[in-house]
Amino acid sequence: MDKNVEWVNEQKILRTIKALEANNINGYFVKDEKELISKIEELVKEGSKVTCGGSMSLFETGVMEHLRSGRYDFSDRNKEGLTPEEVINIYKSAFFSDAYFTSSNAVTEKGELYNVDGNGNRVAAMLYGPEKVIVVCGVNKIVKDVEEAINRNKRISAPINAKRLNKKTPCTKIGTCMDCSSNERICNEYTLIRRQGRKDRIHVIFLNKEIGY
Repeated sequence: MDKNVEWVNEQKILRTIKALEANNINGYFVKDEKELISKIEELVKEGSKVTCGGSMSLFETGVMEHLRSGRYDFSDRNKEGLTPEEVINIYKSAFFSDAYFTSSNAVTEKGELYNVDGNGNRVAAMLYGPEKVIVVCGVNKIVKDVEEAINRNKRISAPINAKRLNKKTPCTKIGTCMDCSSNERICNEYTLIRRQGRKDRIHVIFLNKEIGY
């Protein structure tokens, strides 16, 4: 990355962290994946009961590999061979976990977390239940405000994720949201976390690179 672009991105991350902290949400800036894992180990003690939402960011940064390392009591929704009923039980168990790992569709520079979900399990756990929520984000997830967050989801997150999941929706054919009524639509539950009521519950960790969708 060009050092001038890197600097601009870093300032954006720092502004966003300051805004998050004003909203009672902890924010961190780590320089690379190794530092990211160290921060996670600092926040979530060994042996903790953990699970995660659907997130490419967790795979791309090595967080999934870390969760599967045996350090934690990990309920893995992506484990091969699970029945639909077993997956649903993992979704439900998230509410009783010590830590829930996810990313965010967008984070505004005002310190807000914007997310759109298909089943609602991910956004539900972010809102309530787990003792801690660990949100891993690339700088590409930072947007100016809620309006830009909504547009980002329509133009980027939704069509890419629908394509990844092989959904038969209009956005997988033309590459942008058509606000469809498809039975396979993945944009069903919309949430905006403007502030966290309980201190030290939500932790957002940023890397200065593009990660996930």
